Amino acid sequence: MKRPTMADIARRAGVSKVAVSYALNDQPGVSDATRAAVKSIAAELGWRPSSAARALTGGRAQAVGLAVRRPARTLGVEPFFMEFISGVESALSERSYALMLQMVGSQDGEIEVCRRWWGERRVDGVFLMDLLGEDARVPAIEALGLPAVVVGPPEAAGSLPAVWSDDGASVHEIVRYLAVLGHRRIARVAGPAELSHTRIRDAALRAACREAGIPEAGVVHTDYTGEAGARATRALLIAPERPTAIVFDNDIMAVAALSVAQELGLSIPADLSLVAWDESPLTQVVRPVLSAVTRDIPAYGARAANALLALIAGETVGHIREGYAHFAPRGSTCPPPGGQAEALQGASPT
Repeated sequence: MKRPTMADIARRAGVSKVAVSYALNDQPGVSDATRAAVKSIAAELGWRPSSAARALTGGRAQAVGLAVRRPARTLGVEPFFMEFISGVESALSERSYALMLQMVGSQDGEIEVCRRWWGERRVDGVFLMDLLGEDARVPAIEALGLPAVVVGPPEAAGSLPAVWSDDGASVHEIVRYLAVLGHRRIARVAGPAELSHTRIRDAALRAACREAGIPEAGVVHTDYTGEAGARATRALLIAPERPTAIVFDNDIMAVAALSVAQELGLSIPADLSLVAWDESPLTQVVRPVLSAVTRDIPAYGARAANALLALIAGETVGHIREGYAHFAPRGSTCPPPGGQAEALQGASPT
């Protein structure tokens, strides 16, 4: 069946298309009886306004965009991204907004997608995620005048509002906990080195280890996939001075590390403590349950969506700090072999 048009409504109602337009848009120029008849016929035919036509006449597209520069196989299994999108969708749906999601291969590709969306009036605003230390998207979006919200640290956001979580504080809490347990060799399997939040976590790990009076056992940068996480874990564990604890930048890599530990005959947590970022269904279904940092990720997505909608509506939006993800000890952390744990002031690993 073809999509019903205003011409179809006009024929059924026996009026002109102009009269139908006046009636459907609640403009003067038609009688109350005609307006009611036109709206009744429109509802009967299942007519809906064209978002493209509305955008061309100066209206809003009722959509926002997100171009993602990550491997599709990672997005399909990474709980953080899917929970974040669920939060975004919950906020958008309340305002009858849609989310346009597109995979891109490069930063230039993402800029081009945003330029095309904005030029064709297909979106009213965009999210920017996975910011780099020097991110070309920020000045490009600023030059377009395209409403945008950065999901990441404000240091890399330029004049754009940022919704962010204090990752440095999370790293400090993890290291303090592991150091109190007695760990003196703490390594980290991280995301891509060029990402701004990775740099923040790298710097925080160095600072936290210095404060705890322990050497940093190394950082391995990866692409967030389970395969890369497994390779990095294996390299750390066969090194002459292997770490007694490893912190992972996502849950997928931490779960992959369990298999590597089994492969090498290590017991978790007796021989090696593991920490995941963030807590998710993946970290909870494995055994032992993985210690992790935890936060309300859907709420994080909803906060970002509401900020973007406010920006689109012409409101002034500043940086929004979400606090930080708190460490939740579970079954994958304990004192290291031969280590002496200090009192945890009422808290103990479980």
